Amino acid sequence: MMTNTPNDAARVADAPSDNFVYRVLPRSLWGYSQLARWDRPIGWQLLLWPCFWSIALAADAAPDGLEPSAGTIIFYLFLMFVGSVAMRGAGCAYNDLVDHDIDMEVARTRSRPLPSGRVSRFGAKVFIVLQALVGLLVLIQFNTFSIALGIASLAVVAIYPFAKRFTDWPQFFLGLAFSWGALMGWAAIFGSLSWAPVFLYIGAVAWTIGYDTIYAYQDIEDDELIGVRSTARLFGDNAKPCILGLYGVTVFFLLFAFIAAGAGFFAYVGLMAMVVMLGWQILILDIRNPAQCRDLFLSNNRVGAILFAGLLLSLIF
Repeated sequence: MMTNTPNDAARVADAPSDNFVYRVLPRSLWGYSQLARWDRPIGWQLLLWPCFWSIALAADAAPDGLEPSAGTIIFYLFLMFVGSVAMRGAGCAYNDLVDHDIDMEVARTRSRPLPSGRVSRFGAKVFIVLQALVGLLVLIQFNTFSIALGIASLAVVAIYPFAKRFTDWPQFFLGLAFSWGALMGWAAIFGSLSWAPVFLYIGAVAWTIGYDTIYAYQDIEDDELIGVRSTARLFGDNAKPCILGLYGVTVFFLLFAFIAAGAGFFAYVGLMAMVVMLGWQILILDIRNPAQCRDLFLSNNRVGAILFAGLLLSLIF
C-alpha cells in the first residue's frame, strides 16, 4: 500500500523535491509519478532524440513529390513525444518490478516507490498496463510496417532489466531499446528501412552505452557489493578511452547515416557540435565524482537537441 508523508518527494534521492510533478499532481499520485520517473524527464528526453533525428533525416531524404507535409512531420513528432513519455514510464515501472530486491540494497534507489513501500506491486502492474495502452494508441497511428517494428521492440525491452544479471554489458541492451526510435521515425515516413536508419540506430546505441556508462559510475560501489554487472564495472579506471571509443562509433555511424540519406549542410554542423560536446564530456570526466557523472549524463539531452536542430535546419533550408 502507498503511504503519504510530507517528505515523499524528498525521499527520492536523485529527484528534485521542487519538481513540477509535486505541484501539479495530488499527493496520492506522487508515488506513481516517481515510478514512471515523471519528475526526472531526462529518460524520456534521451529516448526521444533518436526518434526526432530519424523523422527529420527521413523527411529531408524523401524525394520531391513524396516529402511529408509540415503538418505530418509535426504530428509525427508529437506522437513520438507522447509515446516516449508513456513507454519510458512503463519501462521504468517494469524495470523497478524486476529490480525490487536490488533497489533495496542500493543507496540511491532504495527510496523509490516500490522498495520504500509507497506503491504496491499490483498497483505498479496496473500502472504499466495503462501506460502501455497509451503507447499502443500512439503506435497504431503509424503505418503497418511501423506498427510491426514497434511491437518487435518489446522483445528487447523485456530482456533489458535482466541483462545486469548475465552480462557486463547491460548498457548494450539499454541502447538497443532506447535507440529503437532511430528506426521508427524513418519507418513512419517511408514504410520501410534502409541503410541510413540502420546506421543511425547503431550510432544511437553506441551513444546510449557511452552516456549510461557515465551514469553507472554513480552506483559502482553498491553494484560491486551486491554483484550487479555494468560497463562501469567492466571499464573500471579505463573509462575515458572506452567511452572515447563508444562516442567515436557514435559519430562515425551518424556520419554514415547522413551520407546515406543525403543530409544537408546543417546536419553536419550539428554533428560537429555533437563531437565537441562529447569530447568535452570525456576530457573532464572524473569517475570518482558521482555528482559530476550525473551532470555529464544529463548534458546528453543538450547533445541530442543540438543534433536535432542541425537536422531540422537542413530540412527547412
